[in-house]
Amino acid sequence: MIYVDDAEVLKHGYAWFHLVADSVDELHEFAASIRLPARAFHRGARHPHYDVTASQRRYALQHGAIAISARDAVRIGLQTTLPACVIATEPTQFSLFA
Repeated sequence: MIYVDDAEVLKHGYAWFHLVADSVDELHEFAASIRLPARAFHRGARHPHYDVTASQRRYALQHGAIAISARDAVRIGLQTTLPACVIATEPTQFSLFA
């Protein structure tokens, strides 16, 4: 399943939300299907997610993502594990959950 939270983190003049999924493969496949740029994925974050704007959030919801709370996004994200080789090789990026 694919989920998008209601975090509405204000940064750089935009409201940002988080796209998460039950598996990393499913997350990447969905992101590609709605044409999210690869740079929106947070490599090195505590849990795998894409940062999305309000318009991208609406688009994700229109294409099957389920609306959830920010707390649920963190819980789901923490249950979604990245392969160890990705964690070890990717640089840390800014995270809206920091």
